[in-house]
Amino acid sequence: MNRLQKSSLWSQIKERKKAIIIGGITVIILGWFIYLLSGLPSLTELENIDPALVTRVYSEDGELIHELFKYNRVYVPIERIPQHTIDALLYTEDHRFYRHWGIDVKRIPKVILVDLMSLSFRQGFSTITMQLARNLYFGFHKTMNRKLREIITAIQIERTYSKTEILEMYLNQTYFGHGVYGIQAAAKKYFGKDASELTIEESAALIPVLKSPAYYSPINHPERASARRNLVMRNMVVRGELTQAEYDSLSQLPIEIDEFELQSKVAPYFTEYVRQQLQVIGDSLRVDIYEDGLNVYTTLNSKVQAAVDSAVYLHLPELQARAEKKLEPLRKKLNMTDSVFAEKSKVQIAFAVINQENGHIMAMVGGRDFTESKFNRAVQARRQPGSAFKPFLYTAAIDNGYTTVDKFLNQPVVIINPDGSRWDPENYTKTFGGLTTLREAVYNSINLVAVRLIQEITPATVVDYAHKMGINTPLRPFPTLALGSSEVIPLELVSAFGIFANQGVRVEPFAISRIEDRFGNVIFQMPTKRSEILSKATAYIMTNLLESVVNQGTGGSLRWKYGFTKPAAGKTGTTNDFTDAWFIGYTPALTAGVWVGFDDPQLSLGRGESGAIAALPIWAEFINRVYDSINIPEESFQQPTDVISLQVCEETGDLATNYCPKILNEVFNVKYHPTGMCPKHRGPSQNKKKKSFIF
Repeated sequence: MNRLQKSSLWSQIKERKKAIIIGGITVIILGWFIYLLSGLPSLTELENIDPALVTRVYSEDGELIHELFKYNRVYVPIERIPQHTIDALLYTEDHRFYRHWGIDVKRIPKVILVDLMSLSFRQGFSTITMQLARNLYFGFHKTMNRKLREIITAIQIERTYSKTEILEMYLNQTYFGHGVYGIQAAAKKYFGKDASELTIEESAALIPVLKSPAYYSPINHPERASARRNLVMRNMVVRGELTQAEYDSLSQLPIEIDEFELQSKVAPYFTEYVRQQLQVIGDSLRVDIYEDGLNVYTTLNSKVQAAVDSAVYLHLPELQARAEKKLEPLRKKLNMTDSVFAEKSKVQIAFAVINQENGHIMAMVGGRDFTESKFNRAVQARRQPGSAFKPFLYTAAIDNGYTTVDKFLNQPVVIINPDGSRWDPENYTKTFGGLTTLREAVYNSINLVAVRLIQEITPATVVDYAHKMGINTPLRPFPTLALGSSEVIPLELVSAFGIFANQGVRVEPFAISRIEDRFGNVIFQMPTKRSEILSKATAYIMTNLLESVVNQGTGGSLRWKYGFTKPAAGKTGTTNDFTDAWFIGYTPALTAGVWVGFDDPQLSLGRGESGAIAALPIWAEFINRVYDSINIPEESFQQPTDVISLQVCEETGDLATNYCPKILNEVFNVKYHPTGMCPKHRGPSQNKKKKSFIF
């Protein structure tokens, strides 16, 4: 091979090496480019930017009571953002925003020079569009690949959206510190107002937070934030959006923070109850309750809830003090430490209010302190109702032909339970008497009459009525059921009493009325579930009996002590050893119930802490406050046409003659009313006493 041939061969080898190197570099660049592209959002993602938004929960009367979110962001259209807010943003972050196509090319040489001299990424050149791309897709880790992807995405965003749309997305997307995203949430957080209400100086204080949320926080660093705010307003002066005189005046103002606290502490047990239901509804609708920006409208009435909260706040401390004093001997006996005693001796409470006509849960309290215990006793606790269960027994009786003047012996009785054990029930007062009408047995809550009655009606019948009326917990069909020995859930008991007030119709209670998506479209409407459980006659007679309780019976302090004079009915309840205390009551407008006790059912509230003493005062405080704060028209319970009022002889229960010594005005179902005249008092009597009682 001659020299020429060798030279040619060597040239070929060098060309091949060059081609291989170029090819290798090309492959590397192509692979890198493919890698860059693989990390870019798809065109579909760019065309459907859908940031996570707050789900907002409202009361029935329009109050915002709770928010659910992963990112605290409330979307607001740009038309509701003040122009001075937009000006402050543009003249601080990107004053050539309307003149570039996603990248501000004029800033690049300066950025390169500064970064090369400092050997760092000290100088940035991100436009608003690039920042939006970073916020949406790439995060804040500084790498060359991220920056290139950010640039490519910014260009694509500019091709997809108008400048106005980009500004709107940016102001709703960006993080403003302290856990809030977007200008609306920021305006609420820092100044307690909507974005549309921001002043010039407030807008200028918010914009620096975008650059460094922690460093320029108006809450944590007011002096630093004030200086940066003034710099933003100075930029606005330079751009002609603010006069020097305006700047001189505004720059002297302090940043007045009015940190917004959502009413999340209002009805926390109710809002948690709603959240749990939303979780189930959201799964069925395939929506994310934490990110989809839903508007949830509930049945809560903020004024009714406030009345409940006030009543609990006023009376629970006094009850707590009495209970601790009565438990002190037990503490010493068991040698409890102060911390253990303090925990076990906390009196708990459940309170629920419903509108019996439509099933709306108007208010709810599930415990003394939601921060201490999330357990919602209003809907989760199963407690013995004591005498508050007796209305189911008397409902079964009235519905099956018994009348209010039927009499039973108020004498000791011995019951042999199915397991062979002996039960010797007794009255609360430890006394007994003779023949007693059902009305007197109801308003004085006489146990011995109730026990004799359930043996005639049978416990199974009472169980059937209670279940039909909405009690879903298991009920033991024994004679002890007459005195409320089986556990119930407070909300279910309240709802069942609402049947009496609603003329025999049960409306299933609910907390969520409707749900709208972020655009205002209704995606869920709670159906109202109604069922006629009792006849109007039975419901009214039961109401008339339970009115006796508050007019002259165990609930009488509602009238003579607490001064509530409007139509009302109800029933007290106390369990063995004063473990549980209840009062369930209703008016033509609402039904409400309160339970108090300890979480540990082995602990007693203390001797004498009956439903009338421990629970009724809280209910009385509530009902007085409700009627004082809400314009509820005064109305009476409506007597249906199949109920008649008759004068009867107290002694015989027959229609009264002019010679009956004691005459009662009573109500009867037309199917079961007495028809014969009193056979005992048909002539003059020296002992004649004519006295009418209206119940």
